Amino acid sequence: MGNAYILDAVRTPRGKGKSSGALHETHPQELLATCLNALPERVEFDPKDVEDVVCGCVTEVGEQGGCIGRLAVLAAGWPTEVTGVSLNRYCGSGQQAVNFAMMGCAAGFQDLVVGGGVESMSRHPMGADKSGLDGHNPHLREQYPLVPQGISADLIATKEGFSRGDVDQFAARSQARATEAIESGRLKGSIIPVRDLEGNMVLGNDEHPRPGTTTETLSQLEPSFAQMGDYVQKGDSQSFDQKAESTYPNVGKINHVHTAGNSSGIVDGASAVLVASDKYVAEHGGIKPRAKVISMATAGDEPVIMLTAPGPSSEAALSKAGMSWSDIDLVEVNEAFAAVPLKLIKDSGIDPDIVNVNGGAIAYGHPLGATGGMLIGTALDELERQDKSTALITMCIGGGMGIATIIERV
Repeated sequence: MGNAYILDAVRTPRGKGKSSGALHETHPQELLATCLNALPERVEFDPKDVEDVVCGCVTEVGEQGGCIGRLAVLAAGWPTEVTGVSLNRYCGSGQQAVNFAMMGCAAGFQDLVVGGGVESMSRHPMGADKSGLDGHNPHLREQYPLVPQGISADLIATKEGFSRGDVDQFAARSQARATEAIESGRLKGSIIPVRDLEGNMVLGNDEHPRPGTTTETLSQLEPSFAQMGDYVQKGDSQSFDQKAESTYPNVGKINHVHTAGNSSGIVDGASAVLVASDKYVAEHGGIKPRAKVISMATAGDEPVIMLTAPGPSSEAALSKAGMSWSDIDLVEVNEAFAAVPLKLIKDSGIDPDIVNVNGGAIAYGHPLGATGGMLIGTALDELERQDKSTALITMCIGGGMGIATIIERV
């Protein structure tokens, strides 16, 4: 097997995922097209060389349906020979898209591929596909009484003993680190401003961070999922909390600690990572790779608690590479809920100071299908800034899955 190299990684700013958000009026195809068109302006390649654009998108309905990967290629004005494909691995979709691009190039079946994703949550909010938690399959529900992710996050916090103060403290740290990163300008290199079709600026910087957030201000917020925990779905006899508590009877009553302030924000955005094979790099001497993939893995875990698989997927990726946590310089773990990175830190024993050093989705927001590509780009930028070597990127995924990628700076 050969190597897969990252030539570049770009993203749009994240816009608030509501009708008043700056990116709400921008078609999701155009968000991804913005990233696609930025790549050949930064790296010397012919878009016609791109063999596929792999696009993660979770809510594939309406304007995000119809194979948005291909439609964004056309919207970008790229050659019609360039194909596109869309995939859904829930929140891990964007990272899986990049991993698939890396797989094709490392295997030698492809030489130049773009992986990334897009999500316009202001236009197509979570649940817009009406799939429910279990695809409305009573047989599946009998086997696994799935609950919303917020309930799962509170279940993790209860099981692990994370208090409201613990999750608020982590959230405040995420906001503080994001503020420092933004004010120092260290994020600007990879953010591609979004413009309308007339060339007017729509959004140039992330819209979601809240500078000045403290544990004190966070402590004033009401728990987001307590009322949801009492809800009984049609046809069920147990509430969501009761389902979780019956699956984990040793936990006792769920302590609802997650709020809008210590959970990931709802935002719009897109990302794109340009990946090349050994052959392509060798034949194009003017191109200098920024990183290469070392390992990748997915892992499943119990689907009611759902959000615990970043650990197992990371361990699998490390094992495949013959590495340990001590070999990793930086970690990016998606902050879907504060309990997710807290559990990874607790279980792995890694230094919290190397985790999400520029803040995470609690501050910036989590544009579902786009986030994985964003995290990979963020990790690469930070490796270069700190003159470090290796980074591990991981995400929790609905249905009880996790995904991890290890990259090494070239």
